[in-house]
Amino acid sequence: MKVVRSINNNIAVCEDSAGNELIAMGKGIGFGKLPREVSLDEITSTFYNVDVQSLTGISGVPMEVLTFADGVANRARNELPYQLSPNLVFTLADHIAFALKRARENMSVSMPLAFDVEQSYPAEYRIARQTVRRLRKEFLVALRDDEAAGIALNIVNSKMTDAEPDERVRAQGDEDMLEDVTEIIENSFNMTIDRATFAYSRYATHMNYLFRRLHGGESLGGQTSDIYGDLRKGHPDIEACVEKITKHLIDAWGCELSDEERLYVFVHVSRLRAKEQNN
Repeated sequence: MKVVRSINNNIAVCEDSAGNELIAMGKGIGFGKLPREVSLDEITSTFYNVDVQSLTGISGVPMEVLTFADGVANRARNELPYQLSPNLVFTLADHIAFALKRARENMSVSMPLAFDVEQSYPAEYRIARQTVRRLRKEFLVALRDDEAAGIALNIVNSKMTDAEPDERVRAQGDEDMLEDVTEIIENSFNMTIDRATFAYSRYATHMNYLFRRLHGGESLGGQTSDIYGDLRKGHPDIEACVEKITKHLIDAWGCELSDEERLYVFVHVSRLRAKEQNN
């Protein structure tokens, strides 16, 4: 197999014997002068039809996290009754690496909508809950139980389906709303958000999940008022942005956000802003 381009020391863009492009994972395969041939014995996993955008967030992810995420993705493929995107292992790896970093730095953040995710996607949440338990044991970190919600959403949003006409109309409306919300964030913080980054893709995934909830007309209760109140006081600029997004959703769709949903938006706006500022 020919290694064409390095993603990091352990992940590379390769070509197989038939000339097909793929992503390969193996210890040290991305290191050294390229292009070069490597033995199949050096390859631990291969991934075809991967969106290169999903690779931009994993250059700094350790090999052991990538290997762990690959195992979770394989388990999900074996247990769930639908096809999953080949990008799943990389979105999971990025998510897990960030969760581990927060845990090691004692950054405890409640995951809004965790109960709702568990009720809506029990099979995916079961896999995610067991993943959290394994992470605690293998990486010796104190992860919160509700970290399972983010892992479950990564799995849910990797589902590959053929949309019906009505779904395509709704998807277009959601795409327009996502752009509106993104522009609100850009204007609030005087920044330009790169729509081609993995950070944006992850933010878009979580916002689209919120949009699907709002379309269903579901109302959430929750115990996040104190957490949200503290965050609002500590980050008034982000809170002002969330209020603008909330008002736009009310004006466009007639949807009022609960405190739990506002916290959800707050968390993902904050994370996207931090990622963009670090680029």
